[in-house]
Amino acid sequence: MYTYPFEKLDVWQLARKFRKDIYDLVNLFPREELFGLTSQIKRSASSIGDNISEGSARLTNKDRAHFYVIAYSSAIETINHLIGALDLRYITEEQYLRLRQKLEELTNKINALHKAQFKTI
Repeated sequence: MYTYPFEKLDVWQLARKFRKDIYDLVNLFPREELFGLTSQIKRSASSIGDNISEGSARLTNKDRAHFYVIAYSSAIETINHLIGALDLRYITEEQYLRLRQKLEELTNKINALHKAQFKTI
């Protein structure tokens, strides 16, 4: 089986695992949030890995870097959604802190990937 270059990236692997964590978490949200917060947080969490993979396929470093900025922004959006879920008591403080720690690791790696693109521009 062929492995695409993005699949070898540690940062993409983390984003993949994080997306699964989010999908597992929102299964516990109230049904009335299905088209609200549940949908929003799933989209933003998925967008992190989506943009890392899409960026890795771009031909120029500048173009790749642009997608890594979008991936970072999606991670920040996800933090905002997690804060909302905490405020609404859909998640516990412990769940929030665990996921926030994972996002911090993820955003640090996205930043490193982004900076690496500018070393060769």
